[in-house]
Amino acid sequence: MDSAVGKITPGFNFSNETFAENSWYFRNALVRANYNDLQNGIHATTEFLELFFENLLMDAEHELKNRYMHIEYDGKSADQSANVNISKCKNCTLEELAIMKELIRNPSITQKELARIIGKSERTIKTRTIEMQEKGLIARENGKRNGRWKVFIE
Repeated sequence: MDSAVGKITPGFNFSNETFAENSWYFRNALVRANYNDLQNGIHATTEFLELFFENLLMDAEHELKNRYMHIEYDGKSADQSANVNISKCKNCTLEELAIMKELIRNPSITQKELARIIGKSERTIKTRTIEMQEKGLIARENGKRNGRWKVFIE
């Protein structure tokens, strides 16, 4: 195997050239994937990481320019990022946001179904829902078996 070519999983070959040519873009895409400024309506987005990885793994030819990631803050509009449908929940993790999104979509969902949809273990979902109930983000109404989830932050 050539040192410049790696094998991630069967079927995915990649070259270090993509990283070498786009290292600043990759770094800034990581920042955008984790940066939130909810007071100004700026939300994390994985859009730019997805473009990078499509180029890396699927030989796509997206133009990767840092200027496309700039946030044009004008002080007036609350919608400043690529993803404007994220909750206004301060200090919520992406996992908690994903859970709340599914609970809003289907308040009768079981933790087992939630784990399958989100791609986490059932134990993780049980732990997170308990933590979220303690934070006052969600509550279970009418018992465990026939109950429904209530989300307090939308």
